[in-house]
Amino acid sequence: MTSYLRSDRSSAVAIWLWVTSLVVFALLVVGGVTRLTDSGLSITQWRPISGTFPPLSAAAWAHEFLLYQRIPQYRLVNPDMTVESFKFIYWWEWSHRLLARTVGLIFALPLMVFLIGRQIPRRLILPCLGLLALGGLQATVGWWMVASGLQARVSVAPERLMTHLGLALFLFCALIWTGLSAYAGAARQSAVGPWKRLTLAFLAAVYLQCLLGALVAGNRAGKLYNDWPLYNGRFWPRDYLDPGSIWNTIAHNQASVQANHRMMAYGVLIVALAIGFIAARSRLLARDEKRLALLVAVTALIQASIGIVTLMTAVPVPLGALHQAGGALMLATATILAWRVRRV
Repeated sequence: MTSYLRSDRSSAVAIWLWVTSLVVFALLVVGGVTRLTDSGLSITQWRPISGTFPPLSAAAWAHEFLLYQRIPQYRLVNPDMTVESFKFIYWWEWSHRLLARTVGLIFALPLMVFLIGRQIPRRLILPCLGLLALGGLQATVGWWMVASGLQARVSVAPERLMTHLGLALFLFCALIWTGLSAYAGAARQSAVGPWKRLTLAFLAAVYLQCLLGALVAGNRAGKLYNDWPLYNGRFWPRDYLDPGSIWNTIAHNQASVQANHRMMAYGVLIVALAIGFIAARSRLLARDEKRLALLVAVTALIQASIGIVTLMTAVPVPLGALHQAGGALMLATATILAWRVRRV
């Protein structure tokens, strides 16, 4: 007879959580392409059930296009768009929403089965329920983000895009972390206290860098300064400070959001390389932890290189999507390292 008291780990639960994280990763990549192709406002209604099905007739396509024609993006950006070109952006947004629904199904249905079958370790029941609630919140925030671009704007509000992406990335990391905990069982006491703090702080820094990247994307700031390491030939952008307000400088000014993202990238890269270098010589870490630290350093170096090329080519869609995928992978490696040093 299976009992919570008899089992503190479950490989099946771990695999379920990791599979869900892979689908969330796909969702992040498709969401990035949706943003890069300006497709996010093509579906102007939130229909959680009926919206699962795309238009299946010429009349249905005409109706969806009519709804799109009523928003500022069509009138001010795409007034010459035809139904056929509208289908291109519609399919990206529809695919993004379908993947989001898929995440909900592959998480919620197995969760019910595992709970009924008493396969989830007792200590992970509340975290798994929290992940379910976070997924529901993410869907609501997604519509809140889209709604910001339907009335007076031609794109979504950058801070809402940041919130939407930030929640998705948090969910992605939490799924990986919880899956590792389900697979390994209850935590053992680690003797590498300094590494606990360092890796957790580094994970937070990578997460913050991803949020700053979302502000760059939301403001289309990647198309402003396309030389590197300078800013249109200057050491520092001339218009870094927005005269409107501090909030505009932080979240709405193209020059400042790009500069902030660049400066944070330098810091993350330096720390990642230091982690790899110090870990290789540390006597506190085992071989697996040293390999993970090296992977973090290599991933950071690759991601920084992709970011520079993406910037200097004015953010083409394939490179922009690759850069967002690289950010998620960077978070994943940092998450695994932060979890692993707690298990030495």
